[in-house]
Amino acid sequence: MKFLFVLDSVEFPLAPTPALARHVAGLLAQRGHTVHLLELWDGETPPPTEKDCAHTLVRFSDERVMNRVLEFGRTGGTPMPRRLAKLCLHPAAALAALRQIALHQPRRVSAARKAIEKLDKAHSFDVITAVAAPYAGSFALEKARVNAKKISWQMDPYAANRSYSAPGSWQREKELLAALDGVLVPPDMAGAYRERGPLSAFSDRMQVQDFPSLVRPEEKAGKSESPLAGSAASCKEEEPLRCVFVGSLYPGLRTPHFALELFKALNAPNVQLVLVGGGWENYPPDLLAPYQQALGGRLVVTGPLPHAQAAGWLCRADVLVNLGNGVSNQVPSKLFEYFAAGKPILHLAKIPDDPCLGYLSRWPLSLVLQESGGTGVETTRALSRFLLEKGRCRLDYEQARELFYENTPDRAADRFEAFGKEPQT
Repeated sequence: MKFLFVLDSVEFPLAPTPALARHVAGLLAQRGHTVHLLELWDGETPPPTEKDCAHTLVRFSDERVMNRVLEFGRTGGTPMPRRLAKLCLHPAAALAALRQIALHQPRRVSAARKAIEKLDKAHSFDVITAVAAPYAGSFALEKARVNAKKISWQMDPYAANRSYSAPGSWQREKELLAALDGVLVPPDMAGAYRERGPLSAFSDRMQVQDFPSLVRPEEKAGKSESPLAGSAASCKEEEPLRCVFVGSLYPGLRTPHFALELFKALNAPNVQLVLVGGGWENYPPDLLAPYQQALGGRLVVTGPLPHAQAAGWLCRADVLVNLGNGVSNQVPSKLFEYFAAGKPILHLAKIPDDPCLGYLSRWPLSLVLQESGGTGVETTRALSRFLLEKGRCRLDYEQARELFYENTPDRAADRFEAFGKEPQT
């Protein structure tokens, strides 16, 4: 079969969504299928290639500059009149803003549609999949004149996404679904398609596909990685115990405050907190000062790092820290990378109905602490006990794969093969 995947990394070149889809595409190519990747990129950070897949790149440097100058539309920061004045210094970016904000006709959608049609005319694909979010590729596929089956793979929801305002909301989602042959959604989005749900009319087109994030780690953590034996005595003792978060911070959605307060309250001389990734520009410059003063070298904040360096920190971690989102319908895909690493996970839940809790309940090496519970004696005692008993224990990858097979690229590849065999709607 012939597959085309439309990937979008214009706003966030290192976002996990296109990376996950690339891995599934590569697996389909290994199985003998013809696979083409159409990449919408920022013109600055070239997307990685995938073995045995053909690649077509469409550059959007104008939108990259537009997003940076307008500071991604974030509240606070530079006053909006000053942002618009700076935008006038970049004519191409200003035109991109006019098309997107005033005319509601972003170039990314129209250019992607033309590229999809051109590639399909040349290759006659069986299945074309637009990977979202963002949704430019899906909206382009919606209007594309092709004979292939149209699939939208929504790793993040559109209308149900409470972390941003989705233009058109449920009505826009319905218009998109009406033009598609199928849609893949994460488990937390499935309820919208059930009886009396806002998208129930399209339940026959929906299939649940969890994040295909569970991949065998490229690097092993060394001799300290051993099967879980259930006691502290079975775990190798080393100094210090390194607790590592790898990911991006977002105002209101994924915040560092509870983690900082927690480790400050713990104040353990042999425990280090490492925060790897970007997003600190959204917080006051002096936010870290009291924690650095209290913890000294036991607090490490790296800022954004290349993928290889971030992966190195994950590999060297003893305990992986997961910062829960502030919404109940988004599971950080990074969580499954944590599972694949086979390490203990300290999950700091921001809300009581955190969608990660069901997954973590199946992971023997996990501790969930609710932000609402504060950082008092009971909380720090639970954390200290967890670090002592489980901090250096490990599960091997095969155990993780058995627990979370729905989250493997193999499962996702099976589903795309099934799409190619089903009659077109």
